[in-house]
Amino acid sequence: MNHAYRTLGKEGPQLSPIGIGCWQFSRGANAVGRYWDDVGEEDMQAIVRASLAGGINWFDTAEVYGNGASERALADALDREEASLETVYIADKWWPAGRKASSIEKTIGARRDALNQRPIALYQIHQPFSFSSAGKEMEAMLALKHRGEIGEIGVSNFNEKRMLEAYDTLHAEGVPLASNQIKYSLLDRRAEQNGLFDTCRELGISVIAYSPLEQGLLTGKYHQDPDAIKKKRGPRKWMGRFRSGYLEKTKPLMNLLEATAEHHEATVSQVVLSWMVHYHGDLVFAIPGASSEKHAAEHAGALNVRLSDNEAEQISKASWDVQL
Repeated sequence: MNHAYRTLGKEGPQLSPIGIGCWQFSRGANAVGRYWDDVGEEDMQAIVRASLAGGINWFDTAEVYGNGASERALADALDREEASLETVYIADKWWPAGRKASSIEKTIGARRDALNQRPIALYQIHQPFSFSSAGKEMEAMLALKHRGEIGEIGVSNFNEKRMLEAYDTLHAEGVPLASNQIKYSLLDRRAEQNGLFDTCRELGISVIAYSPLEQGLLTGKYHQDPDAIKKKRGPRKWMGRFRSGYLEKTKPLMNLLEATAEHHEATVSQVVLSWMVHYHGDLVFAIPGASSEKHAAEHAGALNVRLSDNEAEQISKASWDVQL
């Protein structure tokens, strides 16, 4: 089993390169939570158990995922597994829509309660839109950090300009910005072109990639059975990326991924995740979701898959031809 953990940001905790995204734990509790098919309590427990057993030591959740339902489900599952408070980590996110930065301090008690008082190792601003500036948001985050209510400070979906505003506010107080959680995958590599990756690497800010498997598209499942998407809940069934034209366009990449997976006696998703967390050195962490024990075990197994430099470059070149 590979326990090659890496530091989050400049001085954060030692995390497995792959974590588990817990949007699916929302129990359909609000519009955001209903994006995914329901995951039952037993399945959530099995997902957490398999993740921990496979060497994954952190989970990403958010206030907006079912209005706290995901946080509560995750914390309950971790408690039942008697997961260590010191070596199993939770990343959480504050929802900014319609709020000011003052809400960050006002709502931290509710977040801590939802997590059964488990420590928040990384607290992130979920989106770049609120009634306050990134600087004001970081000042509120600093207050929480100084009181010991959160560990590291991160942002999510921030462009380079807003990320730098957050970084500068923290840096002036001697505190690093740990991470920027963004959408990034083999089919969506905008962050490599718009300067975000270069800036993160220069400043020691980790990139946390959500949707690394493009909501299942990069597993090959929908290439093998294009009609399978019609059975899924939420708007995915109407997205262009799941239509026959784009499935056909991405077939060369999928063929290469399948051949590489066969060579490594791995699955396509494991090859994708391995590429994600190694191609850019230690810069990128990935947080695929999991709706079953099988998915979680598969994601954890990706920690033990290591591509050759040549394989990684071939995959990279093939991916540039099929960007969304």
